[in-house]
Amino acid sequence: MERIEVTVNGQVRSCDGVSPHTNLLDWLRDGGLTGSKEGCAEGECGACAVMVARPDGPDGSRWTSVNACLPPALAFDGQEIVTAEGLGSAPGARAARQMHPVQQEMAERGGSQCGYCTPGFVCSMAAEYYRPERTVSTAGESGGAVDPVAEGQAPQETSDTGTSAVGEEHTTDHETGPNGFDLHALSGNLCRCTGYRPIRDAAFALSTPDQSDPLLLRQDSPAPAARPTHSAVDGAEFVRPHTMADLFQLLARDPEAKLVSGSTDLGVEINLRHSRPALVLAIDRLEPLRALTVGADSIEIGAALTLSEVERGLNGRVPLLDQLFPRFASRLIRNAATFGGNLATGSPIGDSAPVLLALDAVVVLASADGDREVPLSEYYTGYRQSVREAGELVRAVQIPLPLAEQSAFYKISKRRFDDISSVAIGFAAHLDDGVVSSIRIGVGGIAATPIRARRTEEALQGHPWTQSSVAAAAAILATEGTPIDDLRASARYRSAMLEQSLLRFFARTQDATPEVAR
Repeated sequence: MERIEVTVNGQVRSCDGVSPHTNLLDWLRDGGLTGSKEGCAEGECGACAVMVARPDGPDGSRWTSVNACLPPALAFDGQEIVTAEGLGSAPGARAARQMHPVQQEMAERGGSQCGYCTPGFVCSMAAEYYRPERTVSTAGESGGAVDPVAEGQAPQETSDTGTSAVGEEHTTDHETGPNGFDLHALSGNLCRCTGYRPIRDAAFALSTPDQSDPLLLRQDSPAPAARPTHSAVDGAEFVRPHTMADLFQLLARDPEAKLVSGSTDLGVEINLRHSRPALVLAIDRLEPLRALTVGADSIEIGAALTLSEVERGLNGRVPLLDQLFPRFASRLIRNAATFGGNLATGSPIGDSAPVLLALDAVVVLASADGDREVPLSEYYTGYRQSVREAGELVRAVQIPLPLAEQSAFYKISKRRFDDISSVAIGFAAHLDDGVVSSIRIGVGGIAATPIRARRTEEALQGHPWTQSSVAAAAAILATEGTPIDDLRASARYRSAMLEQSLLRFFARTQDATPEVAR
């Protein structure tokens, strides 16, 4: 058995003897790197954030922020990690005790209050600092903070799609600074001292990285390749299979094995519910699960691609998914979570299923016997249950083409971002001369599984797309599913939101003015 090692802040550290149930955060802290903190142990606060080198094309890498409290430490065998302690002391990067630009701006602008959350903020900010697509405008080249109001720009409001509603010349989110820094990169980092304004100031003060910065130069080289990993400690095993054939053999040996990609669900089960699976199989780097293919008739998304990778890869090809991504948890979670994991988990409040149901998606299930395709609308059989059989896993999700001309995603939750939905609903409609030629409505949060609102679809199919017909269908939509009263919302509120969402979608289709120009 080969040694299990992780490169942390430029130094190789052994992971031999580490339990498959030990998360990356605990392993780092046990090794003396205590900057990263545990706040929630479920990926909601970001106090544990670190950066990991992830693939970015065949020849490059990308510093990506992730929650260290969720994934197993063993999942980083052979990988490269940078913690807050390593930012200002990367080998050959800077003089001793000299802070990283992100740390410097946070210190100078009062971005650190009690300091508990600061290392996580710094790592998320550093990942955004090095993001290849970030562009610094002329106003931000000096490196000083630029206040949009001080610069004579009106405060911007956002539309349903999250785009600026001021004018066509302002097509970016109002939470993107003049230096190209996207504050959504910090959506998974919570400050317990309510110090967001100085943190924003620090983020917007950052200029471009120095061209000699080793962490910047590191992105010009490929990320470490995945390597087979096997560890057995205290009666539990962690295995990273080398091939799909190896994976199927392991599943045949133990059909109850837990498959892990981003570990955004299993990590919570281990941390908070003390789940201790006997066999954990890491599938996040298996190439057959990481393809993104745009064909003439469909788009196929590999089950192990992270949502952030899918977002970059599609680059706006699927507008309905573009509406989903900003509302799906946080950037920290989207850097690890996958469509495959979200669908396989089968949560009735998973945000991806309503959108994929509206897109008429198909789930591709793989086993040792080959692939089979199941419409997502027929995939779930009960609460967290599906047609997936022993030895099968989700290999990909297919979205048929062409896409519907009209689509929308609405998520009703107590917070705008990074929250569990009370109701999530996706619409996709084809209209032909004012008549509904086809419509798909996917809903989550109102039944034991995500569902298609079929009675509402039938009420609209073939009928004129008018105020009266939509109002009648909206009344039917309010009765779909079996909404319940819980801490997030009452059944009555959920029903009201279902009805209002269809009326809102109709109003949106009647507005011929582009969203950004309203």
